[in-house]
Amino acid sequence: MPRTSDVTAPSILVEDVRKDFTLRHTHSIKETFLAAVRRKPLTTDFHALNGVSFRIEEGESVALLGLNGSGKSTMLKLISGVLQPNRGRVLTRGRVAGLIEVGAGFHPDLSGRENIFLNAAILGMTKQEIEERYDDIVAFSEIEKFIDTEVKHYSSGMFLRLAFSVAIHTEVDVLLIDEILSVGDEPFQQKCIARIKDLHAQGKTLVVVSHDLDMVSDLCERGILMRQGRAVFDGDSKEAVAHLRA
Repeated sequence: MPRTSDVTAPSILVEDVRKDFTLRHTHSIKETFLAAVRRKPLTTDFHALNGVSFRIEEGESVALLGLNGSGKSTMLKLISGVLQPNRGRVLTRGRVAGLIEVGAGFHPDLSGRENIFLNAAILGMTKQEIEERYDDIVAFSEIEKFIDTEVKHYSSGMFLRLAFSVAIHTEVDVLLIDEILSVGDEPFQQKCIARIKDLHAQGKTLVVVSHDLDMVSDLCERGILMRQGRAVFDGDSKEAVAHLRA
């Protein structure tokens, strides 16, 4: 039988993508004036991504690997739609949710209950979907006793538990994960990883960025190694990790 990828469009298509940023070298009017007098450049262009292309099929689990500054997190933000490329294109199919900045939509003066509805709506869930998953979200977070307390009174661990729980219960086709599996203590981390594996088993597409190479090679089947804004290896995740460690 033909593979699904042979007869359907990919979940993610990245074609010849370039992303540039302008780096400022001054932080005040005085610094800007002195730099201009001394004829020093006020800004420089930084090429975060330069000609990156790949495709990810439906149901694949893919790790974006690389050292700091290699472009992997920028690539994830392009896939999520947070950023737009300067050149090339990034196409996605289905509902995409990014666990990139967990809890970014939380309001400190609202209770945990109210923030569940607010943040889940920001992540694209309907009111009915939120209501159907509400009990599971609260149970997963393990902070039932504090759910009607304003989140500004939460500890950082409590806040992250609830934020992650909301995000991981979002109805998605593509799940983007960026360095957020360090949430909470080890038992909670293991529960989060188990939940992500369960989503993958259901056929969800995963794209993961993490410096935890052992976790990445266990969670993902494929690895794309980034170096200085380019994809230099694309293959088995364990091979990609070996290339990075070498």
